[in-house]
Amino acid sequence: MKQSESLLRQLLQNLGFNLPIHSYVVFINSEFTLYQTPLNKPFIFPTQLNRFLTTLNAIPSKLNERHKILADKLLSKHIKESPFKILTIYDFEQLQKGITCIKCTSFSIHVEGQKCICRECGLEEGVAKAIMRSVKEFKLLFPQHTITTNVIHDWCKVINSKKRIRSVLEKNYKKIGVRQWRYYE
Repeated sequence: MKQSESLLRQLLQNLGFNLPIHSYVVFINSEFTLYQTPLNKPFIFPTQLNRFLTTLNAIPSKLNERHKILADKLLSKHIKESPFKILTIYDFEQLQKGITCIKCTSFSIHVEGQKCICRECGLEEGVAKAIMRSVKEFKLLFPQHTITTNVIHDWCKVINSKKRIRSVLEKNYKKIGVRQWRYYE
C-alpha cells in the first residue's frame, strides 16, 4: 500500500502537482471477513463501503483549472495496450489431462461412486462439482473451443463414463444440436 501511494505521489510530482494522498485498502467481497483486524490500519470492509463513499462525497470541494490540467495529464498517460500481455502458447494435446485436487493441485484423483478422492491429501469432492470446475478451467484455457462431451471426457481423464459427463453438462449448460453434433454453451 505504501509503495503504490509512493508511486502515485511520484507521478503527481513529475506532473508538477503536490497533492495530499490518503490510501486505503478496500475489501469489496461481501463474503470476506478479516478477523482480529488492527484498528490502526486504513481498511474499508464491504459493510463500511457505502458510509465511506457518503463521507467522501460530503467533503466540500471546488474544481478549478489546475484540476482539469491534472485530469488531462493523467488521461495522456493512459496505456490502452498492456505491455505485459505476453501470452504463453500451448495447445490441448501438450497439456496434462485430468482433474486436479482443489486443495493440493495434485493430479492423483480417483473416482469412487459420487466422489473424486485425492490420493495425496485425501480431500473428497463431488464428481459433478469436480467436472464443472474442470469445464471452467477448460473454458479459460481454450475459449475458442466448443464444449462437447468428448472434449470434456478427454480433459477430465479420470471420469470413465461419458454419460455422467453429458448429464453434468446438460444440467449446467444450454444444449445445442443433437447426437454427435451436440455442444454446450
